[in-house]
Amino acid sequence: MMLIPTHHFRDIERKPEYLQPEKCIPPPYPGPVGTMWFIRDGCGIACAIVTWFLVLYAEFVVLFVMLIPSRDYVYSVINGIVFNLLAFLALASHCRAMLTDPGAVPKGNATKEFIESLQLKPGQVVYKCPKCCSIKPDRAHHCSVCKRCIRKMDHHCPWVNNCVGENNQKYFVLFTMYIALISLHALIMVGFHFLHCFEEDWTKCSSFSPPTTVILLILLCFEGLLFLIFTSVMFGTQVHSICTDETGIERLKRKHQPRERTGSWKTVKETFGGNFSLNWFNPFSRPCQPEPPNDRDLVRQVASLSDINNTETTEEQSEETKNEDSVEVIDE
Repeated sequence: MMLIPTHHFRDIERKPEYLQPEKCIPPPYPGPVGTMWFIRDGCGIACAIVTWFLVLYAEFVVLFVMLIPSRDYVYSVINGIVFNLLAFLALASHCRAMLTDPGAVPKGNATKEFIESLQLKPGQVVYKCPKCCSIKPDRAHHCSVCKRCIRKMDHHCPWVNNCVGENNQKYFVLFTMYIALISLHALIMVGFHFLHCFEEDWTKCSSFSPPTTVILLILLCFEGLLFLIFTSVMFGTQVHSICTDETGIERLKRKHQPRERTGSWKTVKETFGGNFSLNWFNPFSRPCQPEPPNDRDLVRQVASLSDINNTETTEEQSEETKNEDSVEVIDE
């Protein structure tokens, strides 16, 4: 049971009749642990395919345009191993971020029977999502693409075709970090390759014709620079969110719904999976799995019921919150 400041209710619809618990379908029997999660969204699938294509394009140019034709065997081997290792870790992190359940709340558990079984006492409330018919724990938000409520949802990323939540944030952070590293590595190699080709005959520095070589390198340079900037910014914002224990959605709502932040080293360790080790950088190592919320964790205590009843909302706010959470309140 959690204490909820009264200002958290300012943008919540007060009329719960549009959500009819008796029409909620009971949640299906939970599947086995480790069941693959995949979002059937056309835009997200297309973005994921483009991501893989761009990484494989960079792989092609680095290997067949710059490293294999190089006369420096040691230079080619070292850079080939480093680049391929980083690319493998980036794609593995992408798969884990895309195919891992980000922390979906059980769907359809806002049934009349279940709410009655909670035996709410005076001053206690539960949040109910009218879109997926579920009772939401604290810090959960509904994703219109995944069509589920996600615990500690940061945002929905089309590039990984999934939400970034408490269960897959580590993989998303690793994905952005490794993409930034291979982008930086590719840019450095392109710079050295241009210098080498300017000093020698262009026909000897690549197995392709000089115009084709220049076009391939320029495209790789543009791709590397673009993704280096984009993923570096995303990596920084994600690390900041983890350290401050504040998701992107909570940061956007901070002015209207301020909350006490408890960011600490403990939050970082929970996200990346225990004390600092190489497993932090391993996309095949799981983060610390949070305990699933029990029934009593879905019940929240309000500071004052009179504050809820006396809270006024404008017509515009009511229209915005019509599709948001409804709140079940037990009066004294």
